[in-house]
Amino acid sequence: MSAHTEAARNAVLARAMPSPRRRFPGIAFGVLADVCVVGLLGLSMWLIVRAGEQPPILHLTFAIVGVRALAIGRAAFRYTERLFSHDAALAQLATLRADTFTALLPRVPGAIESHRRGEVLAAFVDDVDQLQDEPLRVRQPIAVSAVVVILSLVVVALISPLAALVLVVMLVAAGTLAVVLAQRTAGVSDRELSTARAALVDALLERFTAAEVLSAFGAIPQQRARIAAAEARLSAVQLRRARSVGATGAILALASGLASILTLLVLLPQLGSGVSAPLFAAAVVIPAAVFEVFAQVPQALAARRAVQSSADRVAALTESEIPAEIPVTDPEDFALVGEDARTAIPFDSAAALVEVRGMSVRHPGAPRDAVHGLSFALHAGETLVITGESGAGKSTVALALVRFLAYRGSYRLRGVEVSELPIAEVRRTVGLCEQNPHLFDADLRQNLKFARDTASDEELMAALDRVGLGDWARSRGGLDAPVGEHGALVSGGQAQRIALARALLADFPVVVLDEPTAGVDRELADLLLQDLIGAVPTDRAVVLITHTELPAEIPAETLELTAPA
Repeated sequence: MSAHTEAARNAVLARAMPSPRRRFPGIAFGVLADVCVVGLLGLSMWLIVRAGEQPPILHLTFAIVGVRALAIGRAAFRYTERLFSHDAALAQLATLRADTFTALLPRVPGAIESHRRGEVLAAFVDDVDQLQDEPLRVRQPIAVSAVVVILSLVVVALISPLAALVLVVMLVAAGTLAVVLAQRTAGVSDRELSTARAALVDALLERFTAAEVLSAFGAIPQQRARIAAAEARLSAVQLRRARSVGATGAILALASGLASILTLLVLLPQLGSGVSAPLFAAAVVIPAAVFEVFAQVPQALAARRAVQSSADRVAALTESEIPAEIPVTDPEDFALVGEDARTAIPFDSAAALVEVRGMSVRHPGAPRDAVHGLSFALHAGETLVITGESGAGKSTVALALVRFLAYRGSYRLRGVEVSELPIAEVRRTVGLCEQNPHLFDADLRQNLKFARDTASDEELMAALDRVGLGDWARSRGGLDAPVGEHGALVSGGQAQRIALARALLADFPVVVLDEPTAGVDRELADLLLQDLIGAVPTDRAVVLITHTELPAEIPAETLELTAPA
């Protein structure tokens, strides 16, 4: 493993770990709970044998009370340990999810396009959730087991150093064998698990998102077969992992029994002379409890491999180097809102809203520019139409204007070079209405409040009226009208109008409309364009990207792009 890969994994694991202050109570109570497990078994056996010798009852009182205390303590300490450790891990999981999402922000779109949707979803959901095992099932069990095993060995050594040596040898031998077996049988399964899980998620996503197409071409049976095959593969991987865990448990159980037998044989000659019968009985049964505690170590090492595999997959998304064509986004910039965030920026009110001179843009990994030498200026109240054949770079211009792609040359907003502005400020100035705007599976209100969560219902309806959807919304129940999953209950034109209403609510000085009439009939497209551009206030500017001819009723400057040679 390279140093960079290991550093990236460690960075992900560090985000999954609660602070030492949050972790210490869980470890402390875990030690107390496992001490009670070992102490209860040993003291119970001592009490049984000692009681068989029929001493005065007062000689047994301490042991009787101790057994009761250890029995109660085992349950109470275990409950408290679970409470503290899971509280710390789950609280950190919420932070981990937010940090992972924050780390993904600079890479979307463009920097993770080579990953499948199912792979990204599995990494962001399943693998991130898997990382909570690092504090819960990896580090804490190892720490607790180490402390309790050492304390137990000290107690056994006080009874008989030879018995302690036997226990140490059996722990080392059984632990090594269990770990080696687990690595050989489960190592491959750990690597295959994410691939199998991502394949299943991919198949399910395609089944749900492309249901209409699959049904139209009669491909649903084939898709079901693909899902079944992916599920069978995932089940096979999980079964191999379960067999590995079972084999490890069997080895430790066998070693536990052998340790007790060997301890009995070693101590038998000392019985009655060097070791009393109650202590002899306690020393013989203590290995069973010690191995029960020690069993956490191989399980923790197996969990560690799974966690590291998940960390590697998350790191591949969040810690990979961002291509030079993707501007680096500082998430803290988005915390700046309102006019206070703009007071330190020397905007020139007399300058053009947008001024581009010799702009060139390239996609990540592309051998040549998608746009080269682009120049234009746009003032408030003006409309610029960017046309051209497919592949000419029209949508690339839109991505560069909102800083999803880096640029070369000059690009100024109100006289200030965009590369010197926070990306959040650029996106507060230039708003993009995409060709296929995303609509959430919620009502109209929530889809509009996404742009401005402080907007009142009156302001939301005013925005819908401005884009020509007011009457339509009222006929469907107003702002409570659902739009369906991915806008399934609205037409393409209505989705574009909702997207423009959001742009109006967000108060963007510059609105970029990327192919708003794609998939709309020509007669309806002309009307839609007039409505969309007419809805934008005259103190703002519009960049319209389209491959169709603009209606004569819309006054605009036209810029035609040609595909690079």
